[in-house]
Amino acid sequence: MRILLVGAGGVGSAAVSIAARRAFFETMVVADADPARAGRAVAGHGERFVAATVDASSADAVAALCRAHRITHVLNAVDPRFVMPVFDGAFAAGANYLDMAMSLSHPHPERPYEEAGVKLGDDQFAVAEQWSGAGRLALLGIGVEPGLSDVFARYAADELFAEIDEIGVRDGANLTVDGYDFAPSFSIWTTIEECLNPPVIWERDRGWFTTEPFSEPEVFDFPAGIGPVECVNVEHEEVLLIPRWVDARRVTFKYGLGAEFIEVLRMLHKLGLDSTEPVTVRGVRMSPRDVVAATLPDPATLGERMHGKTCAGTWVRGRAKTGEPREVYLYHVVDNEWSMREYGHQAVVWQTAVNPVVALELLATGAWSASGVIGPEALPPVPFLDLLTEYGSPWEMEER
Repeated sequence: MRILLVGAGGVGSAAVSIAARRAFFETMVVADADPARAGRAVAGHGERFVAATVDASSADAVAALCRAHRITHVLNAVDPRFVMPVFDGAFAAGANYLDMAMSLSHPHPERPYEEAGVKLGDDQFAVAEQWSGAGRLALLGIGVEPGLSDVFARYAADELFAEIDEIGVRDGANLTVDGYDFAPSFSIWTTIEECLNPPVIWERDRGWFTTEPFSEPEVFDFPAGIGPVECVNVEHEEVLLIPRWVDARRVTFKYGLGAEFIEVLRMLHKLGLDSTEPVTVRGVRMSPRDVVAATLPDPATLGERMHGKTCAGTWVRGRAKTGEPREVYLYHVVDNEWSMREYGHQAVVWQTAVNPVVALELLATGAWSASGVIGPEALPPVPFLDLLTEYGSPWEMEER
């Protein structure tokens, strides 16, 4: 296996550190628009890792880099605005493809808070027959959320339930960052995109529909000492993936943002600072959202100032195989102190990065095998969960 990792930011750099401990691949080319950042990501990890420069907005550039290094698998670790050029470049070069976020959505032009417009991943699923016809795999949404959360959904359907009423992905943390009143632990560009777009919900009788941002607040009690956190509806890939392969009456995603974070996001929207349309300031053109991202600290650099834990999980309610009602929360917790000590990367980016590396190893060994455009829930969950535990980061389950 010869891997091209596009993006040497927080998640990409963490993926390098995780993959460096595994022997399943021959070469990993780590490419970024910033050659210095790519160089830092591979430094000290041995001859299997090669730094390169790439323009992720150019499918031709991605394809050329794949051909130059005889790449078999492309792992996309850049912002979702670059999903389609990286996706198309991988296909053009004859490579397989994995990402952690799907192609962007576009709200319904007339009823944005009732009907889905262009949904997350629609542009990728539109060419599914081309990928399957070519015998190549595009595995979408194989981070932690989406990714591990989808694996949990499939595991619950296969092993725990006879009938599922709701699959609700719930994400919460008690992370703090010394010296900052506001310092997102993940890409602010992506956070703005998913939090201010109309959230999508799936119901068997209605299909996909939307609500207003931050709707249906609920307090969810997270394990591992995190405790109760208010969670709200947020647009996320699981809701677009899980119903394609797992039978459930309802699928939701809710994120524990906190009142302050929600207020900041609302203010950015009110001021137009969430816009991706470039404006000209003193002769320089740049989108307001890129300016916001540039003024905030790089999440990859916050690990030494960060404290606490992050929890990603899937809450499933329905009827057990024995017939009685059942409710479980399958989850994965990463303590920032542990991830910094063991890998030198903060908890949120490490938790995201470990899952595509696990998936690549399963593909390399043949434990996972498929073609076409699919999500993680289309593949057997047990090999994934077993290998994740082998990586030293076990998952857990709590009856509720």
